[in-house]
Amino acid sequence: MKVSLIILAVLLVTGAVLWLHEKRWRRLHAGENEPEEEAPAEQCCGMHITCEKDSLLAGVSKEIEYYDDEELDRFAGRGADSYADDEIEQFRDVLLTMRPDDIAGWARSVQLRGITLPQPVRDELIMIVAEARAARTAQHV
Repeated sequence: MKVSLIILAVLLVTGAVLWLHEKRWRRLHAGENEPEEEAPAEQCCGMHITCEKDSLLAGVSKEIEYYDDEELDRFAGRGADSYADDEIEQFRDVLLTMRPDDIAGWARSVQLRGITLPQPVRDELIMIVAEARAARTAQHV
């Protein structure tokens, strides 16, 4: 019992010292990782769902790139609410088997090909992109 209390005390003291050190380090290095120029106010920050939708739809490239998804071309011109469950699953299978760094490019490619994603898949796409951006932001902090 005495040994357990000693171990607990050492852990608490070590944790407190590390927390204080981290707090001091962040205060000393507060402005080093910030960009030198601020982004224009009208530009999307990537931290909100509306920004996710807008930034995915504002494709950087106008060139269509295929991601082994040529079978989706048959859905060009259809509305987001006109898909059957098995067709929605086809889109979902493509999305979930994609490499994370290809997802935003795939979304632009699908849009350029005139394919409207089913609403459930579109919501999943936006969530995946938002999580990836949050992870990248967390890595840079």
